[in-house]
Amino acid sequence: MAYTRFTNRDFKSSAGWRERSKGRVLRLKKLHWIMLAVSGFTGASFLLLSNDKAEALGERTLAVAEGQRVESPLALPGIQQATEGAVVALPPAADEPESAAIDAEPELAIEPAVAGELDESWEVITVRSGDSLAAIFNRMGLSPRTLHNIMATGEPAKSLRRIFPGDEIRFRIVDGDLLGIRYAVDESVTLHVDWEEEAGFTTNLVANPLETHVTHASAVINSSLFLAGRSAGLNDRLIMELAGIFGWDIDFALDIRAGDRFSVVYEELHRDGEKVRTGNIIAAEFVNRGRTVRAVRFEYPDGRADYFSPDGRSMRKAFIRSPVDFRRISSGFNPNRLHPIHGTRRPHRGVDYAAPTGTPIKAAGDGRIVHLGWKGGYGRTIVIQHGTRYSTLYAHMSRYANNLSAGSRVRQGQVIGYVGQSGLATGPHLHYEFLVDGVHRNPVTVELPDAEPIAQEYRAQFEAQTAPLVAKLDTIIRSDFALQDD
Repeated sequence: MAYTRFTNRDFKSSAGWRERSKGRVLRLKKLHWIMLAVSGFTGASFLLLSNDKAEALGERTLAVAEGQRVESPLALPGIQQATEGAVVALPPAADEPESAAIDAEPELAIEPAVAGELDESWEVITVRSGDSLAAIFNRMGLSPRTLHNIMATGEPAKSLRRIFPGDEIRFRIVDGDLLGIRYAVDESVTLHVDWEEEAGFTTNLVANPLETHVTHASAVINSSLFLAGRSAGLNDRLIMELAGIFGWDIDFALDIRAGDRFSVVYEELHRDGEKVRTGNIIAAEFVNRGRTVRAVRFEYPDGRADYFSPDGRSMRKAFIRSPVDFRRISSGFNPNRLHPIHGTRRPHRGVDYAAPTGTPIKAAGDGRIVHLGWKGGYGRTIVIQHGTRYSTLYAHMSRYANNLSAGSRVRQGQVIGYVGQSGLATGPHLHYEFLVDGVHRNPVTVELPDAEPIAQEYRAQFEAQTAPLVAKLDTIIRSDFALQDD
């Protein structure tokens, strides 16, 4: 097959080239008329719009001409569509990841007046179950490179690695650009992430000091401590703390009667005028069956705190009255009890606390485990020796707490096992025995030894710290119960 070679001169002289040149001229003329139309439209816009909007439109037109990607600040249909259509997003270079190409774009310069307005436009995102920070950024339309840049800023940013379902993260995003993040690390520290034109992303942990307010509540018990506490505005934690303070002197399962009453002075922690949470009970009074018991909180110089009576006696006893949270006493202390399984009279030298299987069992006092294992009809049993005079027994456990064995030291309130019905038991319960000098005593009524009173070296500081609390308690009680007593 023969080929004909054309030179550039031959091609330009051909009819095909003339047709191509003619078409090119027509297209140039058409483009010229389009540019005139756009210019005219822009000029008309300047005449019709206010000076501020015209200036913004002019800046946008210039940005489009220079090839920048800019979102329209004007909410005018037609203008926004036309200008957005004029911008073409170029693909990243072959050796550059897509996220890097996006982050390489210049940040939007914000005027101070606009910045003040944007400070209010924070979007709150609640962390979902199974969420990761990467997933949240993806939902917000933020690039992986942005997340990487933030996490690379230093130690404060690591707080974002420990997010939990229900946490709230605040984002400030303008025209697709991330300008700020706020995340409460805890109730008094907030992580600030901010974009700065010169430095890029910066991260700081900012302290939000909490203000302590002292408040109080009083109530008369008609049916239960829990209902009375709720009616007085106490939350569940404060009610349980109140019961814990007086738990050595009052059996809240057996001793509470209608007409008993209490007053509580406690702390509330506030931030920016809003309540964050409740704090500690600092003083309280409980009147049970006509007997008045008072407690005040004392904080030692090293930060430890404990509750004492106003004269310095510890509210704690060497033993807690009930080693398990129970629903009822299914069998009391009875030397002549008829055994429910054997049908013969056998002394019941302890108290049976009915509770669901798995309920934690706590050591009644500090001591050393002298028996841990199966003990005949008692089933799984632990025996604790407390000094030379006292010992306690816990039977029918479903299982023991981890890392315990005969010889282990335990603290008062430490979980040592869980309720079950091992051995000879008709249902899940804790069988609890209390021995003094080897003799069984009724755990419900035995007089418990006191813990150590306030040390003499702290006596002056104790009186100075607690005297105002006692005075406040007196004032509250006179105010809250004066009308009721009359």
